[in-house]
Amino acid sequence: MQKIFCLLLILLVSIASAQADTLYRWQDKEGKVHYGDRPAADAVNAESKKFDAPANAGEGDLPYSVRKAMQDFPVTLYVSPSCGDYCVQARAFLNKRGVPFSEKNIASKEEVEEFKRKTAGEVVPTLLVGKSILKGYESGQWNAELDMAGYPKNAPYGMKPQAPAAVKTAIPEKEAQ
Repeated sequence: MQKIFCLLLILLVSIASAQADTLYRWQDKEGKVHYGDRPAADAVNAESKKFDAPANAGEGDLPYSVRKAMQDFPVTLYVSPSCGDYCVQARAFLNKRGVPFSEKNIASKEEVEEFKRKTAGEVVPTLLVGKSILKGYESGQWNAELDMAGYPKNAPYGMKPQAPAAVKTAIPEKEAQ
């Protein structure tokens, strides 16, 4: 039993150390193709392949289903500085479910106009799931929409909650000059 444990431990250590960020492909003198972390001394036509980090390094740890939902149905939470407890509850709800989302804080007149144009409303919090617009915080309605989009019902273990968006305050014109 102890021998099996030692062999498994050695195997795990060797597999972990064998992972490399560069892979080589080469042919030997007989034309056979080989792959490895470094080409042989007598290699012919050696090519290196570099493996970079995922484009969205933070998203690389997410399950495929969540990344697919993010791609097909991106989630945006619209809040305002005067929203209060409803926006706090909405953010906590999304974090508890493990839904990656962007948060837009509506503070300036231009942001309000853009918000009205996009959502045809004035209610915050407002949630956009893909092209669906959910006005006001109502957990049952939000759950149903996020379920249809394919988001998880609970946050995966170890997922950190998103922090609230920075609150922007409008600077009066007299102070700006």
